[in-house]
Amino acid sequence: MSHTEDELRRIYDRTTGKCHICRKKLAFTNYAQLGKKGAWEIEHSNPRANGGTDRYGNLYAACIHCNRSKGPGTTRAARARHGNTRAPLSVQKRKNAKLVNAVAYGAVGAGIGSVLGPLGAVAGAIIGGHMGRKSDPDEQ
Repeated sequence: MSHTEDELRRIYDRTTGKCHICRKKLAFTNYAQLGKKGAWEIEHSNPRANGGTDRYGNLYAACIHCNRSKGPGTTRAARARHGNTRAPLSVQKRKNAKLVNAVAYGAVGAGIGSVLGPLGAVAGAIIGGHMGRKSDPDEQ
């Protein structure tokens, strides 16, 4: 099945441009470019051989090696071989998770810093918020 550039972009962005199995960084411009750095293909989470469809919810970006080595097996098993339990977050979900992390880390930092008084609480909140924004939501 041929996909438009907009469809490819939506699938690629769904996992922030990472293979949904091994999390390797992919290059959007290297779609179906075997041998190129970051080359990728569209992978069917539920393989067509097992009744999977071409609906958007079943399509993910995957590096060519992961896509071809998965075969008709499950996505869960393929991800488990790489120590992953879920796909990387989309761009929007990643932004939301980083905001939640910043607020949570900031609150913890403020609580810890309050031992040193009001200025400690402010400094703790700032440091905690910064650490929360820097954390990788996919690693949690």
